[in-house]
Amino acid sequence: MPTMAAEKSDALLAEQIKQQANEAFKANKFSQAIDLYTKAIELNGQNAVYWANRAFSHAKLEEYGSAIQDASRAIEIDPKYSKGYYRRGAAYLSMGKFKEALKDFQQVKRISPNDPDASKKLKECEKAVMRLKFEEAISAPTSEQRSVAESIDFQTIDVEPQYAGARIEGDVITLDFVKQMMDDFKNQKSLHKRYAFQIVLQTREILMALPSLVDINVPDGKHFTVCGDVHGQFFDLLNIFELNGLPSDENPYLFNGDFVDRGSFSVEVILTLFAFKCMSPSAIHLSRGNHESKSMNKIYGFEGEVRSKLSDKFVELFAEVFCYLPLAHVINEKIFVVHGGLFSTDGVKLSDIKAIDRFCEPPEEGLMCEILWSDPQPNPGRGPSKRGVGLSFGGDVTKRFLKDNNLDLVVRSHEVKDEGYEIEHDGKLITVFSAPNYCDQMGNKGAFIRFEAPSMEPKIVTFSAVPHPDVKPMAYASNFLRMFN
Repeated sequence: MPTMAAEKSDALLAEQIKQQANEAFKANKFSQAIDLYTKAIELNGQNAVYWANRAFSHAKLEEYGSAIQDASRAIEIDPKYSKGYYRRGAAYLSMGKFKEALKDFQQVKRISPNDPDASKKLKECEKAVMRLKFEEAISAPTSEQRSVAESIDFQTIDVEPQYAGARIEGDVITLDFVKQMMDDFKNQKSLHKRYAFQIVLQTREILMALPSLVDINVPDGKHFTVCGDVHGQFFDLLNIFELNGLPSDENPYLFNGDFVDRGSFSVEVILTLFAFKCMSPSAIHLSRGNHESKSMNKIYGFEGEVRSKLSDKFVELFAEVFCYLPLAHVINEKIFVVHGGLFSTDGVKLSDIKAIDRFCEPPEEGLMCEILWSDPQPNPGRGPSKRGVGLSFGGDVTKRFLKDNNLDLVVRSHEVKDEGYEIEHDGKLITVFSAPNYCDQMGNKGAFIRFEAPSMEPKIVTFSAVPHPDVKPMAYASNFLRMFN
């Protein structure tokens, strides 16, 4: 057994390490902060503060499952430690689990009845739960839900004579129109709702006809570019096009999900990507991410931004069209591209992915959920998800999947990486993330990957963030979530 002097020495050293972790956190170095809090916990695992602080760091990296575990441990150590409930409640909120969050904030209020901040957050959480109950009460069963798109006739919408923005002449969306629209967006001008409806409805028709897994062929001598999450960072999207050229049949792209949310120019991003899809379906391919869903859009800003810039009807329309986005792509029969990752069981074949009925909101388990939410891990085998949804999978899982399907490489996105990318699993898996200085605070680079046929060797290009107008990330997010950011 350690002596009292040794325990005191460990406790003092743990405090010093905690201070270093706090400094790393303040500098937005959240992974470093987690490592340091972990060292403090190893020296003194009975300090609830260390667990709660590590929970906060996990939450900053969107690792809400890990945040809930750490906050729960803080509560076990000290059931009267209000910050443990506070951190866990915030993580539940971030996952859209409002009822669980409400219980934690009620406990915060019991422990600290005179804390005005706790009262404010509890009220916002109560509102969110009431809103959820109301929406559940009035929502029609899935079998009775009608297509919003089929109720819209954009041609009956008049364009006012004073409208000076980009115009679509007739039914064809041209490169000239897309360029003018992007230029208008760059100058913070809006697109007329008639043309926005036309773009989204035409995209819907294209996406509906696609399978859940799309095969892409890149001819010898040609190239193909894969981009990761953009998350509403329109001005960084424009920079990608500056660096790598506009999408065209000769310069095709795949954007690998999470086009929207968090960044406050998500409407501009999605209309630009959809317009290129309408201009030339083979110039740009679009894959669904976990943020192309109602639950995420309600929390992380896209729904609020659409209401502000377009209308309530567009909220419903985007939610419908996101359900038509494919879930996976295979390039030249060798490169498997999905937003999140691989599966909780071995033996999944490409034919199984093609057979997924994707025309729905993402479920909480199964192949579709795992495609959108899973992450790689350094250790072999499988483990629980640090996000609280999906799973973590090791290099052995990746290699078996590739071998079973005669593939060479997995490309996925879904995670911020300091350099904009990371190569893992002995070179068999690449993460690519294309939103530099994510949320204006992470300091990361963005990246994209260029493949040239026939070798299809990945060539990774990294880039830094560019300036954008003074509209903060999460400007349109739910009130309660903005309180924690």
